[in-house]
Amino acid sequence: MRRSSPNGFGPDYFRFNRRRFLLYGTMTAVSGVFPASILAAVERFITPQKNLFFYNTHTQENLEVCYYRQGHYRSKALTQINYILRDHRTNEIRPIDTQLLDLLNDISSRFQNRSPLHVISGYRSPASNAKLRRKSKKVAAFSLHMKGKAIDIRLPGCPTRILREAAVNLRRGGVGYYPRTDFVHVDVGRVRHW
Repeated sequence: MRRSSPNGFGPDYFRFNRRRFLLYGTMTAVSGVFPASILAAVERFITPQKNLFFYNTHTQENLEVCYYRQGHYRSKALTQINYILRDHRTNEIRPIDTQLLDLLNDISSRFQNRSPLHVISGYRSPASNAKLRRKSKKVAAFSLHMKGKAIDIRLPGCPTRILREAAVNLRRGGVGYYPRTDFVHVDVGRVRHW
């Protein structure tokens, strides 16, 4: 049986072999000499594809999709993601920021958990946001959900405090922790947490 560390990361996450060491060392040396376009080409080689797996808790829809391959976002996959993350109250769809998708990919890749990210709230229309705000002052008046830059999630089999810790450690935006309702908010706004 494979053991995982107390923080929820699997043993392969910390494995640093010779090949990876040489790759990162070369990238570090090259980054000081070559322009960003060359570094982007290197990133395409290192990260040939990115995948996401969603389960919408309101519509019971699943989506497992490769949304990025060899340096390019795949428009069909982005359309599918926009649909599953739509406002379930109004069925309005808005493009989801690719920085948010990359953040979700980085968060989920830290766990050896094949469960989908459970979506509590993806895109939120202004009307839905106003309705939720009338019920709770914890809902921001100018929520990043309305811009496709925020999502509320949980990961089955992973305590939300561990999920929160992983998101906070990435320092790529806002992270909210809601233990009573068992979800974590992540966004690609300024770095902050609550």
